[in-house]
Amino acid sequence: MATADEIKIFLADFKTKMEFWGIVFLDDRAKNTLTLSLLELTTIQRKKIIAQLTFKDYTEGPITDQQFFGSNLWVFGKTVKQQEIYIKITMGLPSKQTICISFHVAEYPMKFPYQTNPKDENSK
Repeated sequence: MATADEIKIFLADFKTKMEFWGIVFLDDRAKNTLTLSLLELTTIQRKKIIAQLTFKDYTEGPITDQQFFGSNLWVFGKTVKQQEIYIKITMGLPSKQTICISFHVAEYPMKFPYQTNPKDENSK
């Protein structure tokens, strides 16, 4: 498990890179597209939700990348329109866009080690 400071550093670096290079959403998985349809979310709204992540939204990571994204994977959770959302992100390759691998309704209850009561900050 990462420390709060490690998570804060990752998120600061991720958000800076996301603003400069952008973000790619991997929407080719059915559960990702189903969530977008169910919650009526746009790319801009998803980017805003990711930009608002804090260390308190952390669930796990860093996880060694076993595929091809080039950097560790991090998992966060956020309540959006009364649904707990599983968000897996990575910095991606150097000088390339950040990547959101997963953005879908959580399949299992998520654990948030840095908060006692997850808040619904995006349920509007």
